[in-house]
Amino acid sequence: MINRNVQLLFALFTLSGFTGLIYESIWSHYLKLFLGAAAFAQSFVLAAFMGGMALGAWIASRWSARMRNLLAAYGTIEALIGLMALGFHELYVLLTQASLDHVIPALGSPLTVEIYKYALCALLIVPQTVLLGMTFPLMSGSVIRRSPEASGHHLAMLYFTNSIGAAAGALAAAFLLLGWIGMPGTMRAAGVLNLALAAAVFAIARAGEPRALAASPIGGGAPASIFLVRLFLAAAFVTGMASFIYEIAWIRMLSLVLGSSFQAFELMLSAFITGLALGGLWIRRRIDRIADPVRFAGMVQLAMGLAALATIFVYHQTFDWMAWALSVLQRSEAAYPLFNLFSHAIAFAVMLPATFLAGMTLPLFTHVLLRSGHGERAIGQIYAFNTLGAIAGVLLAVHLLVPGSGVKLTIVAGAAADILLGGWLLRHSQAVFRRAYAFAAVIVGMIAATATARAEVLDPLRLSSGVYRHGNVMHESRQVFFYRDGKTASVAVRGGPSRIVAIATNGKSDASINLDPAGHPTPDESTMVLTGALPLLIKPDARSFANIGFGSGLTAEVLLSHSGPRELDTIEIEPAMVAGARSFSPRVTRPYHDPRSRVFFEDAKNFFARHGRRYDVIISEPSNPWVNGVAGLFTTEFYRDTKRYLAPGGLFVQWLQLYEFNDRLLGSVLAALGENFADYEVYESNTTDIIVVAVAEGRVPFLSPLPEQETGFIQQLNRVGIRRLEEVAARSAGTKKSIAPLFAAFAAPANSDFHPTVQLDATRARFQDSKATAVLDLKGATLPIVEMVGGAPTAYLREPDDDVVPSILLHFQSAALQLQRGLVGHSVDPLKTTDESVRLALLTLKRPGALCGLAPSKTAIVQLHRAAEITLAHLAPEPRRTLWIERQWIGCTSDRLSLAVRQQLDLYSGIAARDPYAMLRQARTLLEQGPQGEGDDGDWGRYLLLTAMLGAQAAGDPGEARRLWSIYGKVLYPSGAIPPHVIYVANLQ
Repeated sequence: MINRNVQLLFALFTLSGFTGLIYESIWSHYLKLFLGAAAFAQSFVLAAFMGGMALGAWIASRWSARMRNLLAAYGTIEALIGLMALGFHELYVLLTQASLDHVIPALGSPLTVEIYKYALCALLIVPQTVLLGMTFPLMSGSVIRRSPEASGHHLAMLYFTNSIGAAAGALAAAFLLLGWIGMPGTMRAAGVLNLALAAAVFAIARAGEPRALAASPIGGGAPASIFLVRLFLAAAFVTGMASFIYEIAWIRMLSLVLGSSFQAFELMLSAFITGLALGGLWIRRRIDRIADPVRFAGMVQLAMGLAALATIFVYHQTFDWMAWALSVLQRSEAAYPLFNLFSHAIAFAVMLPATFLAGMTLPLFTHVLLRSGHGERAIGQIYAFNTLGAIAGVLLAVHLLVPGSGVKLTIVAGAAADILLGGWLLRHSQAVFRRAYAFAAVIVGMIAATATARAEVLDPLRLSSGVYRHGNVMHESRQVFFYRDGKTASVAVRGGPSRIVAIATNGKSDASINLDPAGHPTPDESTMVLTGALPLLIKPDARSFANIGFGSGLTAEVLLSHSGPRELDTIEIEPAMVAGARSFSPRVTRPYHDPRSRVFFEDAKNFFARHGRRYDVIISEPSNPWVNGVAGLFTTEFYRDTKRYLAPGGLFVQWLQLYEFNDRLLGSVLAALGENFADYEVYESNTTDIIVVAVAEGRVPFLSPLPEQETGFIQQLNRVGIRRLEEVAARSAGTKKSIAPLFAAFAAPANSDFHPTVQLDATRARFQDSKATAVLDLKGATLPIVEMVGGAPTAYLREPDDDVVPSILLHFQSAALQLQRGLVGHSVDPLKTTDESVRLALLTLKRPGALCGLAPSKTAIVQLHRAAEITLAHLAPEPRRTLWIERQWIGCTSDRLSLAVRQQLDLYSGIAARDPYAMLRQARTLLEQGPQGEGDDGDWGRYLLLTAMLGAQAAGDPGEARRLWSIYGKVLYPSGAIPPHVIYVANLQ
């Protein structure tokens, strides 16, 4: 019968594991803000976590036998951990900010900076990890003193409870606590739990504790030889090393299937730890009955190595499993938890067999030495050697095996280590034919490892498919030109017969270029060209440029095609990205050969802090915010720090993806930007991307004329369909003054390092395949909202643009021009118009007398309103005047028009003249007559309401706008689904 206090200690140790993994998870979030790369931060936290725990376990092993009350010592340790957690955030902010402000600028060389960064991070977390490392030996020793006859069971049970608590802690931090109370709150909550845990432990410890176990064999067995002790300590080291080689490789592999978001990482970590816990649980009832533990341990190690090899083949299938899951799951809010559950299941399918076996080893090794008379110090020694092995595994995998050999061979290397260890243990077992067993195990294992290494699985096309986004695994027409597992990400360059080449990071395409000069440019090309062109057009005297993120290199190519820039410093965290982008030659060559171009492989924050210099333009073009670690480039702290490195009058340029995003998250990023910059202007680069240009003081300057003498630069613009300045200016969606109020309805907090709204929710937006539409909808609305209340002039096209240009705003203006010219003149053939709405309006309204008479057709009235929606907000003043104020195209005088048509045309005339009083008067009159129009389902009434509110706001009467909304809002929007731009107009102050 297990002592009741022992059962309670098992429960308390579960809580200890829960808080311990919360610390590890939150530490990695904190440290990646300083170290720059999520992968580096995670591997460093793993190494430091294990290193500190190894040191703590070794200290405990040296002193535990001399302590009278191990449980009281354990409680003290937990209390210290809790107290340190309560002050961690303030200490982190103080030390890292002082480092960025004072220390790093004084260090100079990148190597010195890196050494300092990692030393500081170690200082921040190693003291706590040392204390955490002492908890297992102290708790284990205390429990075994209370019940020495079941030492094996208790060791395995403690290992299980602590590990299962840790798995729960990883999930709680990722999916509950971070979103609820942020990083500082989560750290403090864990600290409070530790203090509560310490109080409970002290209450139990008050009753005293049996004396330490004598260092003598239990049950009359022979004492442990020095060789046996060294054998199991070495085995603990090797199995720890192999297990963490697996963990690093599995995480890199599964990020290509589950996505490289931080939620996916926590799911993988939870699956890994749960497997260890279940292994400990399984062996707890068997450990005391194993006759030859050395032989048993050898068989476990052999099986672990073979199971690790099998994970490669299981992993190969997981791409198809994810494709199936995405084909059956709806991309909805309700299905997102199911997606995470399925992702967790995939992680278990890959990791569980090997981690289950790994979970047996630590309790088994410790129990063998305890039973053989090695004393309580065996607990700490085994734990210390196991964690030292884990450190070696992390360092080997991250810095040598993965970048040098790839993830597949990394797994094979770890498996070979386990297999050789198994053979070594079998060689020293008590079996009669132990030499034969050992030889056979090694031969079979090495054959399996060699066969796995040579197996034709995990081809680059499958690995780079990005299945977690669209559910597609294989594209028969594609081929991969470049594939490399870098230190922070796996980079692939792929293409097909169309000569469109894309570079992908962990399966996510980050840039694509059509290398066929005669082919249409890709939407990404428009974005990258404009990202480089906008700062040159807005600040033509800019000379120094910094570009965060290399991508395809096209942005740098555009900058260097202009003679203005004197230097371009590109900061890229992953060298494989720059190597892969060479595949875009001859489209991209200047960044590699132009003497003005320099590429630095480091984190942007530390680069700026180390150099301490100011730039005329800083461009940030990172990957999507849902990618783990990337959201840190969209926070208020990042913008605050980066602004310091802009020269007076400098520009900050931000590329933002609208796809796999939503309006609340976009509002969070723009709120962070707005907190730190006096003004910003948003430009549409293509239908799913925007570029934000920000200034620290004053207002964003107007665009300068196209520099016709810069032939290389002009060629870059022409390639993406830009031949006139208005084709750039008309892409402006608004400034800070007009756009910031739009997001008030979303109640989006400014994205922060420590309350990472975007990081937490962007993965959900990716799964739902949502898109942030509010900004472009506001500018593209059927009424001139931004022009009338935004305080900025609107640029208009003089000629319709090419249909292949990927721009919603340019398309709206092109359609408006085509419709105006078709109605006023005869230059447009309705049947040759590609826009269906324009074609229908022209075919209807061009008929002689279509609107004349007392009873025009319902179709004509509908198309008249459609023509107004297409043109009124998107035409320059002169075309608006001829179309809606002069109205000669109608073909009859006003007295031949019906009253309804005259009122409708008078309303459109007021909008065309940008006369807010006429808009308010006409729209309010029509609303009072009844908001429902003939044959519509409320659209006409909603149009009238928006027109009246816009007129009131532009006339300086926001109270009237709110009054109109209070009367008609619920009537015209009974479902409550109100477009953001309507709320925007109603709520403007």
